[in-house]
Amino acid sequence: LRGRTAIVTGGSSGIGAATALELARCGARVILATRSARRGEAAASRIRRETGNNEVLFMHLDLASLRSVRAFASTFLRQEPQLHLLINNAGVSAGGTTEDGFSLPFQVNHLGHFLLTQLLLERLRSCAPSRVVIVASSAHCAGRLRPERLGRPPSGLFSTFQDYCDSKLANVLHARELATREQGTQVTCYAVHPGFVNTSLFRHAPLWLQALLVPLAWLLFLEAAEGAQAVLDCATRDGLEPLSGRYFTHSGPRVPWPAGRDDRLARALWEGSERLVGL
Repeated sequence: LRGRTAIVTGGSSGIGAATALELARCGARVILATRSARRGEAAASRIRRETGNNEVLFMHLDLASLRSVRAFASTFLRQEPQLHLLINNAGVSAGGTTEDGFSLPFQVNHLGHFLLTQLLLERLRSCAPSRVVIVASSAHCAGRLRPERLGRPPSGLFSTFQDYCDSKLANVLHARELATREQGTQVTCYAVHPGFVNTSLFRHAPLWLQALLVPLAWLLFLEAAEGAQAVLDCATRDGLEPLSGRYFTHSGPRVPWPAGRDDRLARALWEGSERLVGL
């Protein structure tokens, strides 16, 4: 990967840090796009030290703020002449509302990444062949997207979990529609379920759910480096171009749940997302 530039959102911990580490080990210039300067700088320093690759940098990005997404894209495009890999990895499971008025998981997991991808798309095209990898989840099976209610938190007892599942369905559909729109440009896109990985994703879950998940995570879930492997495969494996838009797991391409292959819903999500982020 020498001579190639990658952005990894949420690159300071978990799957993002493990992905960034391996990309750096392969010689890529890696931008850790993350919210915490302290954690981001520490992760960049650790990866430089472990790999001997000095081209690992932190840049501030808060996906819960569309203003921050625009500022990041502007700074990146001004400072970095190339972009070959965009790894949309960062995610949250917590409830709440962002400064832009959208549900937190839907904005961080989908809307912020949607805007980021659109703002960087011309650079990806100019550096093609290039790839966008979106870290999705098998939780998309429970997603229920309603185009007229995009960005609003669902109601009900399990609203936070439903919100998370909706955002993961949006990830799968985003990859599908982006691949359709980028046919012929040599920009390809893949949604990937990394497996059930022991990360800090559910640190903001209700205490009763943490009590269930934490022991399961230590006993049964994958380590971050194992989860990163499926992401790295989609980012670097030769010959994946004909499979652009597909949904991947550790076992390769898989058919997503029915809502994840609904082309009308994918178009509606795209158009609704454009409207919500002001494009």
